[in-house]
Amino acid sequence: MTKPAAFAAAVVLLLAPTGCEQAQHLSSPPPPAFAGPPNEVSGVQIPAGRVEEAVAKIDGLVGDLMKTSGIPGMAVAVVHAGKTLYAKGFGVRDATKGGGQANAVDADTVFQLASVSKSVGTTVIAHEVTEKAVSWDTPVASQLPWFALNDPYVTGHVTIADLYSHHSGLPDHAGDQLEDLGYDRRQTLERLKYLPLRPFRASYAYTNFGVTAAAEAVAAAAHRSWEDLSDEVLYRPLGMSSTSSRFSEFIARPDHAVNHVKVGDGWQPRYQRDPDAQSPAGGVSSSVNDMARWLTTLLGNGTFDGRTISSPEALLPATTAQVVSTPATTPTARSGFYGYGFNVSVTSSGRTEYSHSGAFALGAATNFVVMPSQDVAIIALTNAAPIGVPETLTAEFMDLVQYGQVREDWATAYKNAFASMSAPEGALVGKRPPADPVPPKPFNDYQGVYANDYWGPAVVSTRGGALQLTMGPKGQTFPLTHWDGDTFTFALMDENAPPGTTSTATFAGNTLRLEYFDSDKLGTFTR
Repeated sequence: MTKPAAFAAAVVLLLAPTGCEQAQHLSSPPPPAFAGPPNEVSGVQIPAGRVEEAVAKIDGLVGDLMKTSGIPGMAVAVVHAGKTLYAKGFGVRDATKGGGQANAVDADTVFQLASVSKSVGTTVIAHEVTEKAVSWDTPVASQLPWFALNDPYVTGHVTIADLYSHHSGLPDHAGDQLEDLGYDRRQTLERLKYLPLRPFRASYAYTNFGVTAAAEAVAAAAHRSWEDLSDEVLYRPLGMSSTSSRFSEFIARPDHAVNHVKVGDGWQPRYQRDPDAQSPAGGVSSSVNDMARWLTTLLGNGTFDGRTISSPEALLPATTAQVVSTPATTPTARSGFYGYGFNVSVTSSGRTEYSHSGAFALGAATNFVVMPSQDVAIIALTNAAPIGVPETLTAEFMDLVQYGQVREDWATAYKNAFASMSAPEGALVGKRPPADPVPPKPFNDYQGVYANDYWGPAVVSTRGGALQLTMGPKGQTFPLTHWDGDTFTFALMDENAPPGTTSTATFAGNTLRLEYFDSDKLGTFTR
């Protein structure tokens, strides 16, 4: 039986008289179970006091997660009905400095937000939309005349909304590897024009530098830098005194959390991520006390403590579904959606949530979830590489709010989902070199400058009797190890290359193909 037919049959059964009952007894429909428009009604009613009951269990949830994961530090805040119900820190800011009070995480400890920055930046834009400096449909090129993509039509028509909903046709994570090589914001954005595009507004592909381009257009319209604009229209008005869009200000704060990566069975602070090149997409730093003010503003439809940051009309498109980001894989599954800088979903209880995660492979993981129907939101910030800890906590909390119990094994689900993020990349990963490889040509035959419009020059030279590859404006160097014939390998470890990643470097006459840089078929360099 089809779903429409089943629905019709159910209606007939409910309305049909039975026994000696007369039809007029059913002429007046029963009152609705819940008040509100049908598309705002949930099938699960939440009793008063449920949010407070869930908050009372956070300490235990965090304790369990930190014990099983071993992460160094976490901070959590919950807001409800215009108030901060909970704001607390756990663990330490730096795993190498002991457990004293001076190293403890508290509600004012500053963490890097990573991609939660997109949602924060969206509220900056909503303010500018409210002030009519721009609209969501403003073409980016109208404010950035130098901005271009691979297709002239797309260049002229792609809007702030297109880029904030990852709907422009740019390939997934376009430009991120340029940032890893040391290119700055303007240099990276100017190179996007070399990337092949998917059909315009026909697919979803997550991009940090697409968002960054849109934010730069908004800043240009306001005649400010993005960093100054964010401070002027959002951070200062909300009293977010520990929040910044500049890495230099984050690292200068004495109470900032140091990033950690997993090393063996523990966590160590080996890297510090500088995300200034993509600050609108990943460069905000903040505390949970500050972020509680921002979450309260979201739940207040753009207003905090009587101060209007954004009109409800400017904010609503951002926090509601604009594109399908995760299509359903079965007829019974729910799809996932994206607004402008926010993930949007419907829970198993039929309630709308909007949220976002942030993840730096070099040592930070964050997540927030907002449930407007219950006027509640939670945020979790950590100083450890992403393994699903903040997502697990927020999901468990929202289960407690909706059902009074944790109904799913969120820890296992998120652990498995994030495991692929740490898997090394490369066709030769896990393979042994040939036992009897074909010898390489004399190294002089390989040396030279190999040009590429998108990546810039790749310089092959010798040092200490071995070949090396140098790329990027900062001269990042990769030793080349012979594999077989004209094929060499080199190792990478950066934000987008998990530990163990290995790329081939294959020479063919005057060309050099670098496997790791060829995901968009732009990895061939010419001498």
